[in-house]
Amino acid sequence: MKVAKKLYQYATLYKKLIIGALILLTISVAADLTGPFIAKKIIDSHILGIESKWYETEESKDAVFYQGNWYKRTDYFTNHETRGQEVRVLQVGIKFVFVEGAVPFEGSRKLDGSTLIITKDGQSERFPAAVLGKQDLMSFYQPEIARILMLVAFYFGLVLISSLFQFFQSYYLQKSANRIIQRMRNDLFTHMSRLPIRYFDNLPAGKVVARITNDTEAIRELYVTVLANFFSSTINIIGVFIALFILNPPIALVALVLVPILVIWTIIYRKFASKYNHIIRARISDINGMINESISGMTIIQAFNQGKSAKESFEKLNQEHFTYQNKMLNLNSLTSHNLIGVLKTIALVLFIWYFGGMSLTVSSAISLGMLYAVVDFINRLLHPVQGIVNQFANLEQALVAGERAFSLLDEPGISVEDQSIPRYKGNVEFKDVSFGYKENEYVLKDITFQAKQGETVALVGHTGSGKSSIMNLLFRFYDTNKGQIMIDGKNIQEIPHQALREHMGIVLQDPYLFTGTIASNINLENEVISRSEIEKALRDVGGDKVLSHLSKGLDEPVIEKGSTLSSGQRQLISFARALAFNPAVLILDEATASIDTETEAIIQSGMEVLKKGRTTFIIAHRLSTIRNADQILVLDKGRIVEKGNHDELMIQKGKYYQMYELQQGQKNEVAG
Repeated sequence: MKVAKKLYQYATLYKKLIIGALILLTISVAADLTGPFIAKKIIDSHILGIESKWYETEESKDAVFYQGNWYKRTDYFTNHETRGQEVRVLQVGIKFVFVEGAVPFEGSRKLDGSTLIITKDGQSERFPAAVLGKQDLMSFYQPEIARILMLVAFYFGLVLISSLFQFFQSYYLQKSANRIIQRMRNDLFTHMSRLPIRYFDNLPAGKVVARITNDTEAIRELYVTVLANFFSSTINIIGVFIALFILNPPIALVALVLVPILVIWTIIYRKFASKYNHIIRARISDINGMINESISGMTIIQAFNQGKSAKESFEKLNQEHFTYQNKMLNLNSLTSHNLIGVLKTIALVLFIWYFGGMSLTVSSAISLGMLYAVVDFINRLLHPVQGIVNQFANLEQALVAGERAFSLLDEPGISVEDQSIPRYKGNVEFKDVSFGYKENEYVLKDITFQAKQGETVALVGHTGSGKSSIMNLLFRFYDTNKGQIMIDGKNIQEIPHQALREHMGIVLQDPYLFTGTIASNINLENEVISRSEIEKALRDVGGDKVLSHLSKGLDEPVIEKGSTLSSGQRQLISFARALAFNPAVLILDEATASIDTETEAIIQSGMEVLKKGRTTFIIAHRLSTIRNADQILVLDKGRIVEKGNHDELMIQKGKYYQMYELQQGQKNEVAG
């Protein structure tokens, strides 16, 4: 699986942390699984061990005094100690009896007064027996108490070790998961900034945001919860099977039936869950996109009373998301606790059947300690199985989220190179350039012109004529389909994107300001541009006059898009930004279209400073602002239909003349 491979590759970046966590987890599981063995030892060797053979002996360690004689369990004799008459302590119902002499076989027990009757295979034998009082019984248990307490202390020590290692493995696994997601988000954001502008033409910003935030958070659950549960459960299952094979191989073989059942159930679950999760993640992305779009266009929604329409569109997406979330809920309900219930029932039936058969033959009957240990291990086996099954939903969500996130990383991006080139002069030439955003649908056709260093070239034409497309090609937001664009005689496609744009500046009609301060929006956090250079740039474009009333000056906070500033203030900051970066080629895209007359007058005087020594391209609808341009290109339907300065074009009385006269007539009407 491609997604699984990439998730693994990210995990290997922090493999030391993860491997360390898994080692801690293994130790924790090993310590935890030792518990049933200790419990078996306590039950069989010490609690039920009292029924072992006892021998008359002399007073010594572990010897028990009873009715004038000393007795010791056969397990506690040393090699040099002599053994006397054999005796037994046996349990009959809730009573314990003392039998002088050996008991040759085991069977069902019955007490008749002071006589013990043992029956096996229809054969009975009687033994004289004395019922032990509480004090005498505790005497026989006295040698076991210290050993039981020692084993109990050892057991609690293992529990403490298991808990301690469990804590550290969880801590390190989560730490590695957070680092992986941090790295993944950085990679996604960095790659997003390298993607060509064409990629964003058909993908709403909200959907991109969802991939970097929501989808990576779902992947985080994979590393933190799913990975931890899967590793922990797998190690537990392996440990339980090893323990079962040590205790009782036939039961271990029967328990292996759970493995293929789990695999089959996983395949069935994934078949449906994958489909549902794809739709759920897509709807989350659509919802993010719509919310982002609605916030950006809230003024339009409210101005045109479209709240109800927007609400209905949102409810449709939300309802579809709700529907498939419910389908996932139903699927998870069927495959989580219910699955474990089925498996537990099967395991208990097989277990009862197996031990029921063994109990028919007394000689084959297992010890109570073994019975406890096996039951404990079977419960321990089902618990991690439940842990795995309960994580199916998170696993599938993470895989689908990973597929969406990695699809963004798989998009071919623009290579980032540290290469820097000397500031070029700014001689720009378009040679027979044709371009279309869609295949075989050209918006520019055979564009040819030259702009010499220091010239101002104006682009005019009706909406859709191709003005902005020329600027997009010059910035290499897109590359030409045909023809070449040269700067100082060099094809711009031979210049790395970053190096090309390093000496270009742009001022948009609606300039974008980032969250920060006025100063940070001018130098864009570029340390090369000093505070004094920021102040000079703002002063040269006349911005110091318009922004002088701000209490904090250059340190005035700016929120997203600069919504607390006027259009003129935002534009002046944008002009100062362009000047501070000292570009060789400057593009003014409708830079004065949305500015009041007073501010425009300030900018117009500042623009002379801005344009000096630079090749400047101006996209303008207000033809009065470009009368002094060295060259005016008139575009119509993607072609240059007229070329010249203002006076030359007015003499031609062509399209430019008509547009200019039309605007002047409208201006006179408004003035009248």
